[in-house]
Amino acid sequence: MKLKQLLKSLHPLIPFSGSDPEITSIENDNRKVKPGSLFICIKGYTVDGHDFAGSAVQNGAAAILAERPLPLNVPVVIVNDTARAMAVLADAFYGQPTKQLSLIGITGTNGKTTTSHMIEKIFFDQGQKTGLIGTMYTKIAGMTVETKNTTPESLTLQKTFHQMVEEGVQTAVMEVSSHALDLGRVHGCDYDVAVFTNLTQDHLDYHKTMEEYRRAKSLLFAQLGNTFDHNNPKFAVLNADDSASEMFKRATAAHIVTYGIENKADIRAENVEMSPSGTRFDIVIGGEKYPINIKLIGIFSIYNVLASISAAIVSGIAIKDIIASLEELEGIAGRFELVQAGQDFTVIVDYAHTPDSLENVLNTVRQFAKKRVFVVVGCGGDRDRTKRPLMAQIACRLATDPVFTSDNPRSEDPLAILKEMEAGVQGKSYQVIPDRKEAITWAVNQASAGDCILIAGKGHETYQIIGTAVHDFDDRLVARKAIEER
Repeated sequence: MKLKQLLKSLHPLIPFSGSDPEITSIENDNRKVKPGSLFICIKGYTVDGHDFAGSAVQNGAAAILAERPLPLNVPVVIVNDTARAMAVLADAFYGQPTKQLSLIGITGTNGKTTTSHMIEKIFFDQGQKTGLIGTMYTKIAGMTVETKNTTPESLTLQKTFHQMVEEGVQTAVMEVSSHALDLGRVHGCDYDVAVFTNLTQDHLDYHKTMEEYRRAKSLLFAQLGNTFDHNNPKFAVLNADDSASEMFKRATAAHIVTYGIENKADIRAENVEMSPSGTRFDIVIGGEKYPINIKLIGIFSIYNVLASISAAIVSGIAIKDIIASLEELEGIAGRFELVQAGQDFTVIVDYAHTPDSLENVLNTVRQFAKKRVFVVVGCGGDRDRTKRPLMAQIACRLATDPVFTSDNPRSEDPLAILKEMEAGVQGKSYQVIPDRKEAITWAVNQASAGDCILIAGKGHETYQIIGTAVHDFDDRLVARKAIEER
């Protein structure tokens, strides 16, 4: 695509009168630039892409998009906001791929990963080629690649959607983080269905207040558009039991479908029966009841199921087919995942890293734990510090044997993080074992028949970040080895 043709996707007040090279790719990493690339200078938190523009030209960049003039021998296009322009250019360069897909976005504090996997499975079981973008990985028609962020930046995102179109994907499901919404990473994404799971405290290191956090989440629903296309309607799927849904209703012009357990909703769960092996309940839709038996436990699992059912129904899938898919689901990696190595006590690994998710998971554990409940938990460094004493309070209130340890301390002192956790539980009984491997091993060695150990916070992660170093670390493997050595 010629540069001037590409620039037509931006607003007409962009001053540019240079040459018109052929653009063969768009990059914002100078190391990926090749002959014919348009290099976009992005100001990051730690580095400024403008400092690497010269290197990009040396690597063959045919043009530069920047926020200030640069003394280079290739065309330099000046815009006010390169990150915002990047989303527009990526969408145009890759042929507006999300207009060629059915796109479902899921936002919320907890449950995004599980819900996205449930929805993707439902569509896959209907014979569709599917795509998935989220915390754990990106999947394109069965091919899986690792991802860095829950929601990639706009350039990577549009390139990924283009690859999905090329592979014949019909429905794509993605987790949409509050950071991505606030930073405009999803600008250009044409969502057909937007799903809200829940809103509880998290990411206040970035958003500062719960009001700002909620506002960021509301953008997904506002971005469904303001027009009515009766041939291709848009839907907002909202949790009727979460008060934030009222704001999201006001934010969107899309059709609203609600789900819940406690309050009036379009799709409800009734007659819930839980056991250590699964959950049975009735799905109520328009006065009709449909029984379902899932191999997951916990009230939070029912909410995830209801959100998935709602998204699938508004997408035209029959309820009997939805139920058949969900009843087959064994579970999601790192989400209430059992570690079994022949022991006579229960070990569960879960991604619970917010106060609400930890409370939900511990309450579920207490429903079937016969004796003691151990919880091994920490808090991530360089993240919301206000939740540290809250996490500790929940651990001490709901577990008989809390163990505070390191999560991903990143640039912070692990002991300082633990001190902030301890500040919330003065006078309570707990263990502090900074080394996560030692903490997990200690809990395993203390447990007796009928006890339950919850290892919380990292779930599916296979690493631990200490300082700037990334170490191999998998809670599941560490727990299994501790059980076997015991």
